[in-house]
Amino acid sequence: MSENTFQTITSKLWAMANELRGNMDANEFKNYILAFMFYRYLSEHQENYLVTNNVIDVPEGMTVNDAYKEEADGEDLADYLEDISSSLGYAIAPDDTWATLNAKIDNSEIIPSDYQTIFDNFNKNAELNAEAIQDFRGVFNDINLGDSRLGSSTTARAKSLNNIVKLVNGIEFKDENGRDILGEIYEYLIGQFAATAGKKGGEFYTPHEVSKILAKIVTNGVKESDEAFAVYDPTMGSGSLLLTVGNELPHDARSGAIKYYGQELNTTTYNLARMNLMMHDVTYSNMTLNNADTLESDWPDGPDEKGIDHPRSFDAVVANPPYSAKWDNDKTKLKDPRFSDYGKLAPASKADYAFILHSLYHLNNDGTMAIVLPHGVLFRGAAEATIRQTLIEKNYLDAVIGLPANLFYGTSIPTTILVFKKNRKNKDILFIDASKEFEKGKNQNTLTEENINKIISTYEKREDVDKFAHVATLDEIKENDYNLNIPRYVDTFEEEELVDLQEVKKMLAQDDADIKKLEAEIAEQLKILGV
Repeated sequence: MSENTFQTITSKLWAMANELRGNMDANEFKNYILAFMFYRYLSEHQENYLVTNNVIDVPEGMTVNDAYKEEADGEDLADYLEDISSSLGYAIAPDDTWATLNAKIDNSEIIPSDYQTIFDNFNKNAELNAEAIQDFRGVFNDINLGDSRLGSSTTARAKSLNNIVKLVNGIEFKDENGRDILGEIYEYLIGQFAATAGKKGGEFYTPHEVSKILAKIVTNGVKESDEAFAVYDPTMGSGSLLLTVGNELPHDARSGAIKYYGQELNTTTYNLARMNLMMHDVTYSNMTLNNADTLESDWPDGPDEKGIDHPRSFDAVVANPPYSAKWDNDKTKLKDPRFSDYGKLAPASKADYAFILHSLYHLNNDGTMAIVLPHGVLFRGAAEATIRQTLIEKNYLDAVIGLPANLFYGTSIPTTILVFKKNRKNKDILFIDASKEFEKGKNQNTLTEENINKIISTYEKREDVDKFAHVATLDEIKENDYNLNIPRYVDTFEEEELVDLQEVKKMLAQDDADIKKLEAEIAEQLKILGV
């Protein structure tokens, strides 16, 4: 698909979405349009399953939906739903399909309660497959069908929902070559809603350029393998960072080659992540997502009923957690195996190191972890200094990469990427100062492909680059009292050109002579004019 075609589709869609949302906040409106896109995807995916697996016969001249209605009728319906659910993890009855919903709208047969019925039935059918319940149940719960901003009456609200359905139905999900572009459109919309939502947008979306750097780092050197690659994001937001890691792997096209794990505290955002992964063709069997507080009880596979911990470890861990968030650092957490090796807990007002230690705890011995955090983690003292020193002494910290300011939604502060590995052979730390590697935008700075390639190339080569990168020895780190502030290691000072005072004096004399000459010419002209 050409870039122009994609931009035309997405720009038109965004303009129509903005027109439809009226006085509703963009962050709220996203719950409707993204959810209905997902419902359309599930319904059409089910249609494809029914045909390609010969679950139903579709006579010539009949639509798949009509054939489904005819066959899955009466007492046979339960059997069909069981069959569909066992394969897809969900099932949509003939009366609730996307095609049926649109037909009802077109024929003015829709009634306000139809929407609630559709989603209630979806949740009910999600119970049919025990292995998939967690992936599908409640995924549409963020659609507030009674929101007064949709309309002042039940009928008005139903009309607004009808308009959203028709907007989504008009989206072209395939490009001119027949390739499915739904995932790309969905990702575009998430990014647009994040940009419009300001600070709230930063809670569920990591800019794609930053995600790309993290993904390239944690997949660096990974070879194609018959074994599944497991990636974990403990603060997954919309799940986009997980998907970016998948896209960077050499074997991402093979079904089951990647296992995605993620955790998210915000329920609305958790639902968004479930939808996002599945709309990028991640099957429910290849994703394990959890709606909980990452820093409370450990997940996945924390302590058993006897209190013995069995942590699951991953080939890659990526994270962009909330910066300097508050957390419950009760002293009992010093017994938590995630934190117990470090002697101190992250302060209650700044959970940054708690997220680092949780993530590192779930990294396997051959894996790579990359996490984005504010620069304060590099130099703050007290408990954080103790944890930082211990991490360095354990030889876990591999690289520190300083990013430009104003890259993220909702905050203009510069950030840093910390890279960790457990089985490092070298005992140095690579510092990269990429704070000037950006393209200035109207509201936000962005990383270009050239900026990204420069950072990754420097990370791979692991060599000193004048005013950009330095490989620091452990002795250097110790001399700086384990302070990792990047300017201590990468000197970006640009010496000003020496000024030749004699040359300046000569230029001033010439300027003075020019001025006197000009004044004389003006005086002569005034004399001629008799002034």
